[in-house]
Amino acid sequence: MGILLSALELAVVEDGRAATEVLASTVVVAGKLEELGYHRVWIAEHHGSPAIATSSPPVLAAHLAAVTSSIRIGSGGVMAPNHAPLAIAEQFATLSALHPGRIDLGVGRGPGTFDEKIVRALRRGADPATDAEYGADVAELLRHLAGETGIRVLPGEVPTPEPWLLCSSAAGARLAAGLGLPIAVAHHIRPQCTAEVLDAYREDFKPSRWREEPYVILCVETICADTDAEAAYIAGPCAVIKSYLLKGEGGDLAFPTMEAAAAHEFTPESTEPIAQFTAAQAHGGPEKAVTSLRNLAAATGADELMLTAPVYDAAARARSYELVAKSF
Repeated sequence: MGILLSALELAVVEDGRAATEVLASTVVVAGKLEELGYHRVWIAEHHGSPAIATSSPPVLAAHLAAVTSSIRIGSGGVMAPNHAPLAIAEQFATLSALHPGRIDLGVGRGPGTFDEKIVRALRRGADPATDAEYGADVAELLRHLAGETGIRVLPGEVPTPEPWLLCSSAAGARLAAGLGLPIAVAHHIRPQCTAEVLDAYREDFKPSRWREEPYVILCVETICADTDAEAAYIAGPCAVIKSYLLKGEGGDLAFPTMEAAAAHEFTPESTEPIAQFTAAQAHGGPEKAVTSLRNLAAATGADELMLTAPVYDAAARARSYELVAKSF
């Protein structure tokens, strides 16, 4: 199957650990991804979470790009409502000038937090961005990248970072289609919306300076180990977090240890939704996980698969990426 593999890194934090250790291990994993031949690695933007240490994708992307040589590096994504379009353009144009032909600028809409206090502190206005405001921000960002605003982003000719739009709804897909952008579909967050997102995107796509044809990355939660049982074990902490999120809680929780997760008693109300979500992703030993990925690629017509492994143990995460790459 002629399809590229990429990765989305979250820098997941185990309870009691510090960001220092987690970010250092993320650098190691990025090197492993490059060694395995992954096409790109992106960094998500999250704020105020004890479970995730990626609050500044441009800063971490700069470091990852500096310690690798061939893999594409980018954001998955920068949350547009949190930043001025010109500031985003300047940051990623600088990255692209430093690492020509390797920088992706993935843009999303969400705030990257569940905490309203953080939302207010991050946003340039007091209220959440409307669809129209988000669309205007993305359009302005693209004009800055294209040199169409009359504002010098950087002196001289600078390689342009490749813009992407992250989509989990038909509205976002239509925005990307109208702007002629490639998309990354958040199947790892809202798998129930994937088909609708893809239909809207492909139906409305208009060629642009950025893309002549639609291009789809499908982001899939992928937790692979040598056996199905081991994969379920290392996925346990993430399942515990999900069980709290289903109850509207968990925003202030770090990932429990795998031992604590194995002893966790899930309520009947959380067991079925978690099982349904997991079935739509790619969990298991190599045969099971890769079969799931192949089936998803065939069902969606994705051009590229982006794997995300919410596992705090860096060795287990790297092993997951390795098993998939070798089996794929």
